[in-house]
Amino acid sequence: MVARLLPLPTWCSPMSCVIVTDVGDSEYDVIVIGGGAAGLSAALVLSRARRRVLVIDSGEPRNAPAVHMHGFLSRDGMPPAELLAAGRAEVAAYGGTLMHASVEEIAVVSHAADLRFTARLADGTQERARRVLIATGLRDELPPVPGLRERWARDVLHCPYCHGYEVRDQRLGVLWNGPGTPSFTQIVRQWSDDVVLLAPTDALDLTQRTELVARAIEIVEGEVTGILVDGDRLTGIHLADGRTVARDALLVPPRFVPRADLLVGLGCELDEHGWVVTGPQGRTSVDGAWVAGNVANPRAQVITAAGEGSAAAIAINADLVAADVRAAVVALRA
Repeated sequence: MVARLLPLPTWCSPMSCVIVTDVGDSEYDVIVIGGGAAGLSAALVLSRARRRVLVIDSGEPRNAPAVHMHGFLSRDGMPPAELLAAGRAEVAAYGGTLMHASVEEIAVVSHAADLRFTARLADGTQERARRVLIATGLRDELPPVPGLRERWARDVLHCPYCHGYEVRDQRLGVLWNGPGTPSFTQIVRQWSDDVVLLAPTDALDLTQRTELVARAIEIVEGEVTGILVDGDRLTGIHLADGRTVARDALLVPPRFVPRADLLVGLGCELDEHGWVVTGPQGRTSVDGAWVAGNVANPRAQVITAAGEGSAAAIAINADLVAADVRAAVVALRA
């Protein structure tokens, strides 16, 4: 067993990370790939179950641009980075190992002692475990409008339940991003009486127009070409025909794209939209592999993802216990 010091990443502090880990011949009960709310929640449960757990995280959480998170009971308004730092500290306190790295590939291996998987890292090293939980999340695909990405999670927002209260009663705009946008706009209307839907010409049918007008949602049709910013604050939306629409915040229903490369490489079954097919508690079609959080559930908020991680961890531990029982019976009969 060879021990070495791992470099301390920028998101890690000595109080929240294990900086010495066994590598080379290390074997874990579970490797958790992704150190967000889902992954850390699972690692906490598994570490408390006295399992050997390795969390591998690249340090690029989806909600990194957000200043605060909301809707998480007892943690409402907490900066996401603080939640993750606290989670890492808790996992480390129960003996879990945390590693800052990128996983390039997961492979199924055969082993008499129930060792199932290897995770190949970007530097070529490998870590081995009996089970694997993939909690790599998703990425938000935004419309190709200049300036949107730079204002993302500030005054260009995607989730009214996450950010709606903070922009309540302001002048809100909703940018078209697919056929679900009218329904999304009706939800946004809950937080303000001044809502404008910016839609392509002729994108709306008669029923949608009637419903929008009935709730006093203004419809502005045309091509959006940019956003207006003054003093580091969004002030409006610019259209191709030269019009501008004054707004204080813009909500965009994003297209969710799962970070599913590892699942594809592992051979997990996906549906027609590219999302992994799951059974109870996030079990995939590959025996011994689970998922939790946004990589499988695009609607999961932070609190939901944490719950899914906990549920998956309990299922994984039960699966390991069953394997331990089988091995013990074989040893008894030998």
